[in-house]
Amino acid sequence: MASDEPAYSVESKDGDFEIRRYEPLLAAEVTVGGERSAAISQGFRLLADFIFGNNTSKTKIEMTAPVTQQPSEKIAMTVPVTQQATGNEWKVRFIMPAQYTAETLPVPNNKAVRIVAEPAKRFAVIRFSGWSSEANLSEHRALLEAWVKAKALPTAGPPVAAFYNPPWSLPFLRRNEYQIELTG
Repeated sequence: MASDEPAYSVESKDGDFEIRRYEPLLAAEVTVGGERSAAISQGFRLLADFIFGNNTSKTKIEMTAPVTQQPSEKIAMTVPVTQQATGNEWKVRFIMPAQYTAETLPVPNNKAVRIVAEPAKRFAVIRFSGWSSEANLSEHRALLEAWVKAKALPTAGPPVAAFYNPPWSLPFLRRNEYQIELTG
């Protein structure tokens, strides 16, 4: 799927869990309504259209990993964060290749696609394989949330699901993650 990933360093490791520090990055993002798997599919198509050349310079942009998905901020502030409920809104992101800056990245033609500049951030992360089924995602999200709580780590936002492989990858070869932003 991709040869480029966001730059990060591992600050600490505890079994399946890591604390990572990510460097500043750019992402293309859309907000899509509906059930989680349909939302990521629709969001993926909108973002793929942008990187395949639907931008002001008609430039094709290299696909990077991961593709991320999280409940939109307004949902996270008003209801418990879940992956099952229909009617939610989801943010789906493609991380842009590191060669681009805010000034050099092509501008999307589709107004639904936003370019977001993220500062350096720290995340608690759990890495796992398998399908991105509700059961697998819920299990690993719960494990990460319990670990973060047990370590009394201060958080800043809902868990973010990160997917690194194309849909045809075998389940045992897939790389999935849940990430929770940390404060401080």
